[in-house]
This record gives sequence, C-alpha cells and structure tokens, in this order.
Amino acid sequence: MTMEAQIKKGRKYDQVIAGARDVFMREGYEGASVDTIARDAGVSKATLYSYFPDKQHLFLAVLTADCAHQSEVELMIEGGTMDVPQTLQFICKTLVEFMLSPFGQDMFRVCVAESQRFPELGQAFYESGPKRWTRKIGDYLRSPAAQAVFEIDDIALAADQLCQLCRTDLMLKIMFGIQTAPRDADIDRVAEEAVRTFMARYART
Repeated sequence: MTMEAQIKKGRKYDQVIAGARDVFMREGYEGASVDTIARDAGVSKATLYSYFPDKQHLFLAVLTADCAHQSEVELMIEGGTMDVPQTLQFICKTLVEFMLSPFGQDMFRVCVAESQRFPELGQAFYESGPKRWTRKIGDYLRSPAAQAVFEIDDIALAADQLCQLCRTDLMLKIMFGIQTAPRDADIDRVAEEAVRTFMARYART
C-alpha cells in the first residue's frame, strides 16, 4: 500500500494540498518553506507533518493531485459508447486542456526549473504526467475496438506520437505568455487534427 493510500484524507488534507500547490507554484520547490505552506494552508506544522514526512512527499502529492480526474477519463474511455475516432479525440482534447491549464503549465515550469538540482522531481513529473498519458493511450490502442480500426506494430511508439501531436504551437504561445488563455475552438482544432493525422498513418486500409 502506498503512502498516499495510507493517509486519512479529509478537509485538513485538502487544505494542505491546496496551500502547498499555491506556494510551490509561487515560490518554486526550493523556495517553498514548510512554514509558508502551513500558513497559507491555514494549518499547523504539526498537522502538515501528520500527513507528509517532508517537503518532497508533499510536492509529489500535489503533483499527482489530478489523478482523480485522470481516473474519471479512464472510466469514460472504458465504459463509453463513442466510436474509436471520437474516443481518441476525447483523449486528445482532455490532454491538451490539461497541458494548457494553469496548473499544468505552472507544474511544468517548476519541474523544469528544479530538475537539475532535484532530478527526482523531474522523474516524478514524467511518471505522473507524460508517461501516464502515453500508457493510458497505449492501453486503449490495445483494446479490441481500436485493434479493429488500426494496424500498429509498435503501440508504445504510436501512443507517444499521438501525445506529441497534441503539443502544438499553441502550447508554446501559452507558456511564453504570447496568448493568455486558449480558446475552446483552438483546443478542438488541435485535438481534431491530431486524430486525423494519426488515423491517416495507422488506420487499416
């Protein structure tokens, strides 16, 4: 059983995660202090340490806080009635929305900035973000429905390629502040074109 599974979650736990997220995004990993996190979360240091033994574990909890939402996405994929292209478009749209979200952008910046000094943070971001999404897409591409539509020799590579098709110029514009917020139409267009390109490459003739 993981440490996160052993934690008794509740209102205080949610306060700690929310406060830590704000401080990490504002101060970076190294600049964030436990005192500041406890103050912003409105809890005592003793309460904070009752949940997390150190700052690293707290950061990892913040990093994986979107897993509940990702689980919802997985349930919709597994139990949904959409056809294969619609399902892939749903996956791509969800991925693009996350990459362009304030949390996704801020977490990416923090992990890139700190990964040289704290490589375990970069590893954690990769495991909970890019690798998780690639694995999720790969699992779907192995499903009977997808296998009937596609002819793919290397599913892991194909899943990564679909993820990369979602990382367009729009992501750079948001990251560099050229565009402050993505329009829904832009997100839809990126997802649609990613799926169209993927279908052109891998769909059975």
